[in-house]
Amino acid sequence: MRKYLHINFLLIYLSINLLNAQPTPGKFTVSGYVRETGSQEALIGVNVYLPGTTTGTTTNTYGFYSITLPAQDSLRLAYSFVGYETSSRTLSLRSNQVQNVSLTPGRALSEVQVKASTSVEKVSESAQMSTIDVPIAQIKKIPAFLGEKDVLKVLQLMPGVQKGSEGQTGIYVRGVAQTRIS
Repeated sequence: MRKYLHINFLLIYLSINLLNAQPTPGKFTVSGYVRETGSQEALIGVNVYLPGTTTGTTTNTYGFYSITLPAQDSLRLAYSFVGYETSSRTLSLRSNQVQNVSLTPGRALSEVQVKASTSVEKVSESAQMSTIDVPIAQIKKIPAFLGEKDVLKVLQLMPGVQKGSEGQTGIYVRGVAQTRIS
């Protein structure tokens, strides 16, 4: 009896190990390295995906990728990376495969030229000093008193400008010695 019990345990143990050792039925892994065509340098962060689906992966710091896909007769796998031309491979996925890919750099952009226009007048070359332009839109926003817009009220709201003291009309401008505008 003991002999049969050991044989049963041995058979169960072997069958469990054999089932675990087999790959997932109908799924196979495509893996490999993605490198630059000229220098053979590993490319980090290359997108490896099935076009038209949400299935994909990226290469790691060594340029290695691994993606598990269902078995198919014809499968197109695309490789894309910023600054490089997109490459694609058509595979017949019936077993695990190693696909090493080389990406070629894309077209180089032509140089960009930035030129300044010479028609702009420099403030340092202007003889006019201490002027402030008050937009008409700002004057229109001030509430009207008895139907009239008060332009002096608009000026009093500008930085560095104060209204006259009590009982007087006019404004005082900071930085101007005893000049009063009435």
